[in-house]
Amino acid sequence: MNLKVDTVYGASKFDQKVTEAPSSVTIITADEIQKYGYRTVSDLLQSVPGFYVTNDRNYSYIGVEGISRPTDYNTHLLILIDSHRLNDNVFNGAYVGTESILDIDLIQRVEIIRGPGSSLYGANAFLGVINIITKRGRDLKGAEVSADAASLQTYRGRTTYGRQYASGLEVLLSETFYNSKGNRQLFFPEFNSPAMNNGIAQDADADQFHSTFLSASYRDFTLRAGYVSREKRIPTASYGTVFDDRRTGTTDARAYADLEYHHAIGAVWEVNARGFYDWYKYDGVFIYDYSGAGVPPYTVNHDYSRSDWWGLDFSVSRRVAERHHLALGTEETFNTKQVLGNYDQTPYFLYLSDRHSSSQSSVYLQDEIAIRKNLLLSAGVRYDRYSTFGGTVNPRLGLIFSPQENTDIKILYGQAFRAPDEFELYYNAPALNFEPSPNLHPETIKTTEVVFEKYFWQYASLSASGFYNRIDHLISQATDPANGLLHFTNLEGVRGTGLEFGFSAKRPSGWEGRLSYTVQESHGSLDGEFLSNSPRHLGKANLIVPLLQKKLFASFEGQEISRRLTVLGSAVGGSFVANATLYSKELLGKLRVSASLYNLFDKHYADPAGQEIQGASVVQDGRTFRVKLTYRFW
Repeated sequence: MNLKVDTVYGASKFDQKVTEAPSSVTIITADEIQKYGYRTVSDLLQSVPGFYVTNDRNYSYIGVEGISRPTDYNTHLLILIDSHRLNDNVFNGAYVGTESILDIDLIQRVEIIRGPGSSLYGANAFLGVINIITKRGRDLKGAEVSADAASLQTYRGRTTYGRQYASGLEVLLSETFYNSKGNRQLFFPEFNSPAMNNGIAQDADADQFHSTFLSASYRDFTLRAGYVSREKRIPTASYGTVFDDRRTGTTDARAYADLEYHHAIGAVWEVNARGFYDWYKYDGVFIYDYSGAGVPPYTVNHDYSRSDWWGLDFSVSRRVAERHHLALGTEETFNTKQVLGNYDQTPYFLYLSDRHSSSQSSVYLQDEIAIRKNLLLSAGVRYDRYSTFGGTVNPRLGLIFSPQENTDIKILYGQAFRAPDEFELYYNAPALNFEPSPNLHPETIKTTEVVFEKYFWQYASLSASGFYNRIDHLISQATDPANGLLHFTNLEGVRGTGLEFGFSAKRPSGWEGRLSYTVQESHGSLDGEFLSNSPRHLGKANLIVPLLQKKLFASFEGQEISRRLTVLGSAVGGSFVANATLYSKELLGKLRVSASLYNLFDKHYADPAGQEIQGASVVQDGRTFRVKLTYRFW
């Protein structure tokens, strides 16, 4: 049977078939991104088996294996762009909504790698690694422009140029602009009084960003750089701010530059070296009524962060006698600036001015051993030394057995850690009801997973997996009973179990789809209470149908999520949200058109949120639409 099996790079830092990777892996391609009408990386991840995304009308938060702590800024997942780490060095945040640094149209494929990855990547690779691989100059043959118009007075434009020249030089340059008025009126029952506009936030949901991406490669060298600046109004009156004041909002700016050298020596050696520089800037404006009179003038509070860091990493891999694939690497990261601050503007009062610097050194080793033709052992270990809290060792083991052709059984074990970040340790802003948590311990996880994969009919696969997580010192937001201020604390222990079943098919005729169902439980090891924002059931259905000679496609996806607890002990109900897209690939020549409906059945539902939001839940958008035009000048 001639099966086409996807390859993955991020699971072992070298290309291998997903059937040989020591992880459960999902691949999402550029073709799927277009046909399903995904607008952001968060849209894409929402469709992945076992994943769920919540939104507090400022940022998007990713959940997996029943873990998504409110307001954790995605610290438990490592997000990479072309193997470059995106998590910043103050909040440890990985941003996947409109705050993301990369336009989704520039993505060639996304590797979703489940399970602890600290044996290769260190911190943040706690529950998984998401490696986003971008398009290159060779994927375009000139200029391309794209324009969107959508509900909520939303507009987006992109201009991209890409080319591979005869000399071997490849260049891709792209600019994106986005502006959305957002919901003109949002109702929050917690503020339903005449003094607070009867609970209606008016024109307080706007969102806009500008992003730039550059990729240039010549021979063994590749330079990549990205920049985004995003401004979001906050309608939720979070952190006790004045309700229905449209000045409250945040601005996030992120930039990086990365120079990579990759050289292959025959079919045996591969050498990679990388130097990088990263920069992150955050500014928040929060409006307060300290007097409680309910009338202006109000106090303007400024919250800010400034950070930059740079580093080097080097790795080498080698095949030995057809039975071993060795990979050895080292990384050095220097956090030259980690700044947090908070002050009232008038009258001026400084609450917080905190500045740190730190460094990290790492070394890792991985060996893939073919014990027999149908039995593969993958073993890896990494040592990280932090200037702030010391050293940590994290191993990973994977045994992959193929009892018959096109059938694989993976038995996997891994450990990971995450040190508390600057925000969790030192943030002290009484104006925002926050106090520092200097005694936090690093989080650790030990995961055992069994994965079954079966390929058949030349185009279909069936999978089943089960996992058990033991998490210690999970960092979570809490309220200090002594003074009512928010802070962070280590949970005594969390235990998680789950089963996941999936079926996918991709026919040459253009039909493709996948089904998945996940059942999971994550609860405290001492009290047995379920974690907040941890759904028990997840169901996903995706289908793409060719309508006209592989030139016109219709897609449908449905996402079911069960009820979830909030941090206040209440619950938000389960929901079924469906999206549909009509996409023309070559029907109109150089012009590609897509039309999408999101939340097709206009489902009313809410997501859990952090304790900084009254009611600890936030209503989500009803039915919206988008029309997108893309024209290629070649």
